[in-house]
Amino acid sequence: MVSFQKHLRNTFLAGIFSAVPLAVTIFIIWWVEIHTRPISQFLFHRPIPVVGVLMAIGAIYVAGLVTTTLLGKWLLSIIDAVLLRLPIIRQIYLGWKQIALTPGGTEGVFSKVALIPNESGKTLMLGFTSARPVEGHPDILCVFVPSCPNPLMGRLYLVRRELCQLVDLSTEEAFKVILSTGNYVPTPLGDAAVELLKHDVPLDQPSVPPPLKSAI
Repeated sequence: MVSFQKHLRNTFLAGIFSAVPLAVTIFIIWWVEIHTRPISQFLFHRPIPVVGVLMAIGAIYVAGLVTTTLLGKWLLSIIDAVLLRLPIIRQIYLGWKQIALTPGGTEGVFSKVALIPNESGKTLMLGFTSARPVEGHPDILCVFVPSCPNPLMGRLYLVRRELCQLVDLSTEEAFKVILSTGNYVPTPLGDAAVELLKHDVPLDQPSVPPPLKSAI
């Protein structure tokens, strides 16, 4: 009976993880198609399916090419400087930059995946960090530990650098682990856990201070 329940749970989880991305992709394609159909009407004097979708894909590709060139980076730096000077938008823009998933893992608290010990030092918590030290304290990192299975809620920890084990894992893979409630655990995560557990911390010396506040 237990094995049958486990089979049903794993099968349903697998179905959800395969169906949700497909459904989201179909919805996005449908939405883009509906809102770009006037383009084909304007160009060819009649609506032609998929033309708008292809043009949107081409525009995204061109935007990617521009942003990866020196000229594109220079333009982005100018836009960044302008937005940082606007009184109200500056706060929103800075807040978004701190939590955004940015290419190359250069910014944002979700840039890198990390493991940190809990208060007892005997078990580990999966979190995200920018890997940049707290200003004025080069040995302290800020780590966001999301709740499971709802990663939008969580706790923010200040951790000593030597107790923060970065994991060779993409942010997307880490979110899969959280959303699957541990049914999916990739090998790099287990390897990092073994490495960090070598640094056994006595119970009377908590490795992680109590959470500062709730995040997001």
